[in-house]
Formats: sequence, C-alpha cells, structure tokens
Amino acid sequence: MAESNFVDYVKILCRSGKGGRGSMHLKHVKYNYNAGPDGGDGGRGGDIILRGNHNYWTLLHLRYQRHLFAEHGGNGGKDKCHGADGKDLYIDVPIGTVAYNAETGKFVCDVNYDGQEVVLLKGGRGGLGNFQFRSATNQAPRYAQPGEPMQEMMVILELKLLADVGLVGFPNAGKSTLVSSLSNARPKIANYPFTTMEPSLGIVAYHDGKSFVMADIPGIIEGASEGRGLGLRFLRHIERNSLLLFMVPGDTDDIRREYEILLNELRQFNPEMLGKHRVLAVTKCDLLDEELMEMLRPTLPDDLPVVFISAVTGFGLDELKEVLWRELNAESNKLEVITSTDTLIHRDKDMRRIAQELSDEGEDDEILFIDEDEIEEIEDFDEDFSEE
Repeated sequence: MAESNFVDYVKILCRSGKGGRGSMHLKHVKYNYNAGPDGGDGGRGGDIILRGNHNYWTLLHLRYQRHLFAEHGGNGGKDKCHGADGKDLYIDVPIGTVAYNAETGKFVCDVNYDGQEVVLLKGGRGGLGNFQFRSATNQAPRYAQPGEPMQEMMVILELKLLADVGLVGFPNAGKSTLVSSLSNARPKIANYPFTTMEPSLGIVAYHDGKSFVMADIPGIIEGASEGRGLGLRFLRHIERNSLLLFMVPGDTDDIRREYEILLNELRQFNPEMLGKHRVLAVTKCDLLDEELMEMLRPTLPDDLPVVFISAVTGFGLDELKEVLWRELNAESNKLEVITSTDTLIHRDKDMRRIAQELSDEGEDDEILFIDEDEIEEIEDFDEDFSEE
C-alpha cells in the first residue's frame, strides 16, 4: 500500500545552538606589552522557532527529518571581536499545529495563524570575554565566561486542521459528496465505507464574496473513541472547528439514534466538543418525497437546526449554506479558552493514543501521563470552586 501524503503528527529531536565562549586575551603592542585585556564576547546560539506557513497543509515535509539542530554561536576573539551569532532554525508548519514535549506529554505551544513565530527552544547566550571584567582593581583579568549550553527536547508535532465547519458522520453518509458539491475540493468518492482515508478542506462560497472553510474527515463508527475504525486518529481535526455539521442519510432506520451515537463518540473523545454549535443535515433526500420528509421532522432532534439536502441533485444546499452562515456568525458561537478538567483528561488520553501510534511504528520512548490521583485532586478543586 502506498504511503499517504497526509501526515498529521511527527516526532523529532530539536536542539538549539550553544553559546560561543568568551575570549581570554591580553593585548600586546609595540612599546606597550601591558595594553590590557581585549578578549571579545562569544556569539549566541541559534533558536529553534516554529513558524506558521499557509503553504503547508500536512507535516509530510518533516516526516523523515528526525533531528533538527540550530547553529552554535561563534567564539569571541582578540581585539574585542564578537563571535558570530548562530543562525536560527525555522521549522515551517501548517496552521493548527500543536507541539508537545514527548518526554512529559506536556503542551508546549500551538501555531494558529500564518507567519506566527513561536520560540520552541532558546539558544544559549554567548560568554563574556575578559575585556568585560576589567576594573581598577583587576586590570588584567585572566578569565572569560564559557557560553551557555544548548537546549534539547524531543518534540511531538500534531496537526489539528483549522476550519469553520467540520463534517461528522458515519461512512457513506455523503460527506465527501457534499464537500465536492459546495466547493472546488475533489475528494475521492466511491460507494464503499472509508473511501475517505485522509481529511480534506474545501472553501464554500457565500454571498458578496464571503466564504467559509469546510473540513471532511474519514467516517466515524460506533466505538471510534475507543480505537475502532479510522475515526479516532482523525477526530482531533474537528476539535478546532467552530461549527459541527452532523450528516445522517435519509434512508437510515433511525436518524435520531445515529445522531446520538455520533454525539456520544464526540463526548467520549472530548466532552468540550459538545459546547460547539451543531447542525443536522439529513442527506440523500433525493430518495425521499416531501410527504415523507414532513413525517420525519417530528422524530428528529429539536435542539438544533435540521436541513434536508441532496448533494447529488442540489436540493436544500442553498438553505444549508444559509443555516451554516447564520450559526457561524451567531454571537454565542465563540471559542472559549480551554481550561477545564475534562480537557486535561482528554489531553492525557490524546497523548496515550499518540504513544500507542509511535509504539506501533517502533518508537520506544516513554511518555509521562497525568496521574489518576492528580486528576482526582483537580476534580475536587473544581467542585470546591464551583460551590464557592
């Protein structure tokens, strides 16, 4: 089987540059053999910097770069010559990339917009030359500082796609067909489960030059949050979507039940995803007549907008875009800062999943996880805080 071009996590060893050492030098000139100290300072080591780049949409370019080292700073010289600064190493990543410390599992940073720069590892400072230590009582210091050491960290880079609308549905629910109908994206479409093997993004045009981004991920099956099917690996790609569009075929025996199964999988994966705005699209309605659609309405969930559509015939697509745009721009549809206990537990679960995937690839490095006692302490604190 050919390797997929979509790579959404990599594990790399990053090392910043060490600082150059300062120079210990005493100047000697004709007729003045005691001209004093003139040792220059060492240069700083290069930083490791993550930089958002909209030209990338996967981490494929980092797949086989397991070691990324910045340049060391140059040593100081005589005549107060300053050592050369080490070049910073920029790691270009797609928008939505999250960095974790692979040894501790702790969140380090994330990259949310094009051109954003985050210093992942700081280079060591250069040492001072003996010229900096001269004084009236110590006119010929015979010592200089060594440069600061480099920093090293095993880093996991994980991509979480940024999109306005994320599609949630079982295999063959019509997600890829909808994306191809509403945008210029051309995902693979076939009449068998898990046709979509990797996420895809499509830009949906709205009125007056406005648009929004829609993300299609591989189908979810019951038990995906426990590792069944492909959904577990790709569920993280809808964590950052402002709006979730649930898609259930109109010829399903029980539309409400399938919707609740999908909702439960999101709850098991990350409870905070239930706080997002949701829309239900009943797909493949070219198989239904208007009378049957009216009979189905009372049986559908009443806590979210419901739209009947057919991506093949175009039925209901304009109405769907209107509903999606309205929900995206609703005042209550705001992304909140993630600080809850549920999210800490979710991050721990996410790191355990990454550890398993790395183990399957032959990686043996250990990852530290959140201790159960620590989780209980956090939950007790949250309960006490809420009571106050």
